[in-house]
Amino acid sequence: EVQLVESGGGLVQPGGSLRLSCAASGFTFGIYAMSWVRQRPGKGLQWVSTMYNGGSSTSYADSVKDRFTVSRDNTKNTVYLQMNSLQPEDTAVYYCAKNPVPYDDRPRFGSWGQGTQVTVSS
Repeated sequence: EVQLVESGGGLVQPGGSLRLSCAASGFTFGIYAMSWVRQRPGKGLQWVSTMYNGGSSTSYADSVKDRFTVSRDNTKNTVYLQMNSLQPEDTAVYYCAKNPVPYDDRPRFGSWGQGTQVTVSS
């Protein structure tokens, strides 16, 4: 059974940083692209970033480019999202998601974690 468990959310002041983690189990982690998706209050889901299965290729939404960094540790079956220069508009529930197809280099979402709340406020 695929399980994705996010952690690391919380309350942070504008300009601050947080590091989210997503621990994965139940599948061969290293061959799947992993993504971060967020849902801001009252809004739909918004793709944030994807790290592809090879671990060297990443992509980001324009709104977070140069502020957020996605990474993965295939030995720990974990994907991370380092978030810097956080702004109130980054307030959202952040989900990690697994691509449903191995070796697929497109940001697609087959399985989801439960999400972790990030609140940026002074």
